Amino acid sequence: MKNLSLVTTFVLMGIPHAPALDTALLGVFLLLYILTVVGNLLILLVIRVDSHLHTPVYYFLANLSFIDMWLSTVTAPTMLMTLGSPGGGAVSLGGCAAQLYSFHFLGSTECFLYTVMAYDRYLAISHPLRHSGLMSARTCARLAAGTWLSGALHSGVQTALTFRLPYCGPHRIQHYFCDAPPVLQLACADTSANEMLIFVSIGVVASGCFLLIALSYACIGCCILQIRTAEGRRRAFQTCTSHCIVVLCFFGPGVFIYLRPGSKDAVDRVVAVFYTVLTPLLNPLVYTLRNKEVKKALLKLRSGLFPWRCDSPNCR
Repeated sequence: MKNLSLVTTFVLMGIPHAPALDTALLGVFLLLYILTVVGNLLILLVIRVDSHLHTPVYYFLANLSFIDMWLSTVTAPTMLMTLGSPGGGAVSLGGCAAQLYSFHFLGSTECFLYTVMAYDRYLAISHPLRHSGLMSARTCARLAAGTWLSGALHSGVQTALTFRLPYCGPHRIQHYFCDAPPVLQLACADTSANEMLIFVSIGVVASGCFLLIALSYACIGCCILQIRTAEGRRRAFQTCTSHCIVVLCFFGPGVFIYLRPGSKDAVDRVVAVFYTVLTPLLNPLVYTLRNKEVKKALLKLRSGLFPWRCDSPNCR
């Protein structure tokens, strides 16, 4: 290994597409990135300024919006760079490691956070009178801190396993950001053990979180069936549908990408667009379009910022 020239710079090749679409895709993904950042910033702002939203569910939603905003920021700029550079975008070895760590840190934290949010929904529906006591401000802060710490530790494992190997040959990463599977393909050593460890690590976290979420919703379903009135059951169900939608959109593509060891399909890069670009944009849309309290708070915020443009009684 001493005679090998180690790679210090990688080239990100981007998503598979016809070169003629470079400009169009650059414009589309730039717009999606701006909408994602603005949408999640609005969620953060409205939760911060509206005292009616200072509850556990919106506290965790604020954490989710913060994660989504930065998750998109970690990956979108390099995607735009590859679309703007016909030969691919260059990234240093250290920058690649930092991007991989940040991506898995935010992604795994979001995975843990979805689990905590499902538990909060279970307590809100099964113990409505005790919910505020069970999910006090201190408890919420501890649960949120636990998700961030768990995400940091999990990401550290992924990054250490990936970059402990030597990289001395090909330097073109067949992706639009540094992720473990495409980076490992360039290692100058046997990666089977790394691939299996990453597969097991991500598999345990993803399947464990998903099973806990499924268990929470099984219990929620039993509680909803015990509600006597149809209106009560409908309202209880509506409080969970938004979370269910974003959970499915998050776990589906992630399972497709990471729980297939040795996958080298170009379709992986296309699927990755869903959970790095579309899901962070989908979350604020789902939680605003399906949530009356958030919509009302947004109207109140608009009336405060632009009082001359508010003509709805909900703004007042």
